[in-house]
Amino acid sequence: MTDFAGALRDEPFAPEVRASTEVYRGAVWSVREDRVRYGDGEIVRQYLDHTGAVAVVAIDEDGNVLLIQQYRHPIRQRDWELPAGLLDMAGEDPMDAARRELAEEADLVAASWEPLLSIYTTPGSNSEIIHLYLATGLSPADVAFDREDEEADILLAWVPLADAVDGVLEGRFRNGILASGVLAAERRRSSPERQHREG
Repeated sequence: MTDFAGALRDEPFAPEVRASTEVYRGAVWSVREDRVRYGDGEIVRQYLDHTGAVAVVAIDEDGNVLLIQQYRHPIRQRDWELPAGLLDMAGEDPMDAARRELAEEADLVAASWEPLLSIYTTPGSNSEIIHLYLATGLSPADVAFDREDEEADILLAWVPLADAVDGVLEGRFRNGILASGVLAAERRRSSPERQHREG
């Protein structure tokens, strides 16, 4: 087996798109159908054409991470998630969008913001990329936001980061963005300790 030693990475690949048609326009995103030259032939693919999104791993001074619970109709569940939202304002910087979402969904502001990671949520069926940020130095926002629809009955919970990771690994939390965020945050927070132990 070849040892790539961290050299593997996703890479751009842009075969010729012979035709691209919007077959459905929704309130939030659209469905697109592309005819793509691939190899010696052609493939046809339909996918959600997504604006992209942001999510926030907000951790307080005691090492607790903020989780929110809200109803998600496609899975018919109230799942636990991170504060998150769409990149649906033209020209908005993703970190500014993350600040906005933390205030809108949790009535919080953060003194410190760091990029954590970016992931494609379901690349076989949609173009969504989500940028996750680590937010610390939390305090209440000056203004509380009015929430409606599924956001009107959001529940908030502060959970020790290690317990959130356990919830992911035990299958109690199955939201992919939550899983990616808390696993990355735990890794980042433990790295200095690990380097010290190994040094």
